[in-house]
Amino acid sequence: MKKILVLHGPNLNLLGTREPLIYGAMTLDEINTLLIKEAQQAGFELTCYQSNSEADLIKAIHQAGIDKINNIIFNPAGFTHTSVVLRDALCAVAIPFIEVHISNIYSREPFRHHSYFSDIATGTISGLGAQGYLLALTSIIERESNNGHS
Repeated sequence: MKKILVLHGPNLNLLGTREPLIYGAMTLDEINTLLIKEAQQAGFELTCYQSNSEADLIKAIHQAGIDKINNIIFNPAGFTHTSVVLRDALCAVAIPFIEVHISNIYSREPFRHHSYFSDIATGTISGLGAQGYLLALTSIIERESNNGHS
């Protein structure tokens, strides 16, 4: 069974209450439950992990390599614009990943316009709310179901 890891970065544990006009009303638990259900229906194993700690996210990425995770959906949140070490961890494990942002980082403050991940990601989804996670999952399922052929 193909394995997918969803990684959520800092402050995403506050979804549903944190700036709902920017981040929407869905909670992180609601998003995770939806993703797990969709993945199971397609015959995939999906696990979710959230941390406000850069070190914990690095450990989760390293563990994904050990656990033979096939794909990652990653919302690096505020680390998008600052974390070379998370980028290095993703390069080290060489697991394909899709970068997801709930808000459109390119329509926000200028410091949010640069991502340390977009150029190494399989794809980037930005500004589509929680639906971005589902679109990333759908893309992975389709790609894996076609054995990597688009």
